[in-house]
Formats: sequence, C-alpha cells, structure tokens
Amino acid sequence: MKPFAQILSVLMAASAGLCVSTAFAAGAPAAPDAAKGQAIFGQTCVACHGPDSNSVIPMYPKLAQQHPEYIFKQLDDFKTKKRDNAIMFGMVATLPDAAAMRDVAAYVASQKVAPGAAKNPDTVLLGQQIYRGGIADRSIPSCSGCHGPSGAGMSAQFPRLGGQHAEYVVTQLTAFRDGTRNNNTIMSDVAAKLNDREIKALADYIDGLH
Repeated sequence: MKPFAQILSVLMAASAGLCVSTAFAAGAPAAPDAAKGQAIFGQTCVACHGPDSNSVIPMYPKLAQQHPEYIFKQLDDFKTKKRDNAIMFGMVATLPDAAAMRDVAAYVASQKVAPGAAKNPDTVLLGQQIYRGGIADRSIPSCSGCHGPSGAGMSAQFPRLGGQHAEYVVTQLTAFRDGTRNNNTIMSDVAAKLNDREIKALADYIDGLH
C-alpha cells in the first residue's frame, strides 16, 4: 500500500469510528450507567470475561479499560451478525436494548486492565518489529499507527490491544485473514498479508505491551 493510500484508508476508518462514537453518545436517551452495566455484566458476562472484566481464560478477551465505543460497536455487530459468533449472539440477545449495551460498555471501560506478558523470547523482536514498524517490502503497516505505541488504541475503530491474551489475538488475526471475521476491512486487509509465525509473534508481543 502506497503512503497516500494508507493515509486515506486510516482517515476513512477514523471517520467511520467517529460516526459510531457520535451514535454512541447521541443515540442514548441518557448517559450510560456503569452501575447498571455492572449488574448486567454480573448476570451475563462474568463467567467468561471475569468479575472485573479481566478474563483469565485465554480464549476469551480481556474487556477491561476497552473503549466503550468499541465495546458498543462489537455488541451491536454480534446482535446483527455482522460479526458472526454463536455464543456472543446468544449473550447479546439477552440484552433488552441499545441502552443496556451502552451501560455494559461503560462498566467494562471503567475497569483497569490486568497487565500481560510476552512469553516467547525467540519471537519477541519479530513481534516488536511488526507492531512498531510493519513490514515495508510487503506493504504491511505498523500496528502502532492505529493502536498506539503502548497499545492504548482509540475510540470505536481501533481498540486497546496492550495486555490482551496472545491466544485471543492469534484467533482474531487468523479469523480476519481467513475471512471468518469480516467486520473491519482494514484489519482484513492487513491480516491477509501475515503468515502464522508473524501472527503468533505479534500476538505474543501485544500480550506484554503496556
């Protein structure tokens, strides 16, 4: 991808994120209620994502400190099956309305993410290289350009990554690459260029990022 095209795609994505962020704020009749979200989370989400939204099961993501706009977007994508996941479709179906999704998003965003750690010293430099600098000769952009140097992300389009379970990141990058997850065109395009070793190295690096 040439620099101009890459910049244009990022600007388009940011614009899409802004629209979702605006909908998140403007579509609710009242400000999201984290206390109500905590109650819903305790009834519906806690078994997989942990009481403080820091999952200890690597196949399930940590949700703590995630951007509420991103959480809301994913919940809405699960509900509409834009993001296909049978378990999450069933869980989101129990949420009565968009306000409840906003409340859950506000709660998990208010929690502090538990730090992770890179576990494979043999590939950590490769993961760091891809995250911070991309792979220029294959037109793979750096992850830090959208997700930030520390993995903090921003708003609806670019989620927080730092400290996320490596196993979960591998699953999602592979799903983007293979087309089984297709609710983000930018990520599908980037992941399509990564091989298995690069995905595992990048995921391990992200696990220890903070």
